[in-house]
Amino acid sequence: MNTTTVILIVIAVVAVAIIALFLYMNKRSARLRTKFGPEYSRAVEEAGSKYRAEATLEKLEKRVEKLSLRPLEPEAANRFRESWRAIQADFVDDPRAALSNADLLLTEVMSARGYPVADFEERAAEISVNHALVVEHYRAGHQIALKHEKGQASTEDMRQAMIHYRILFDDLLGMPETARAKGAGSSR
Repeated sequence: MNTTTVILIVIAVVAVAIIALFLYMNKRSARLRTKFGPEYSRAVEEAGSKYRAEATLEKLEKRVEKLSLRPLEPEAANRFRESWRAIQADFVDDPRAALSNADLLLTEVMSARGYPVADFEERAAEISVNHALVVEHYRAGHQIALKHEKGQASTEDMRQAMIHYRILFDDLLGMPETARAKGAGSSR
C-alpha cells in the first residue's frame, strides 16, 4: 500500500467515526427529548448547554434505575385515594391546610413508591424520569405552595395548586389518562 492509499483509508475511517458520533448524538438527543418532554427544555436552559443537560439527564436516569421503585399495593392506593378525597373536601373550609396536606400526601405517595424524598428539586428531578409529562404540574403546584407559605397565595391560586398536585397524584397512583383528565377539571 502506498502512502496515498493509507491516508485515504485513515480519512475514510475518521469520516465514518464522525458520522457515527453525529448519528449517535442525534439519536440520544431525540430519545431524551421524547422521554423527558418539557423537562428536557428546562434542563437545557438550566445547564446552558444541550450536551451538559443531556449528560445530567442520563445520570439522572441511571440514578433512578437504581432505586427500588414499585407500584402501590391496591390497599395503599385506596388509602391514598381516600386521603386525597378528605383533603379535597377540607379545601372548602380551610384551603391553606388542604394545600399543605396535599403536599404532604404527595410526599407520602412518592415515598411509598420508592422515591427518595429529599429536597424538592431532587424529588422533581427523580419524578421526571418516569413522570415527565406531569412533573411540570408538580413544579407549578409547588411554586404556589411556596407563595402560600409566604401568605401571598389567593384561594384561586391554591385551587390551581390542588389541580396541579392532583395530576401528579393520579399519575403516581397509575390512574388512566381519562381519569386524570376528569380530575384535572376541578379540585373537588
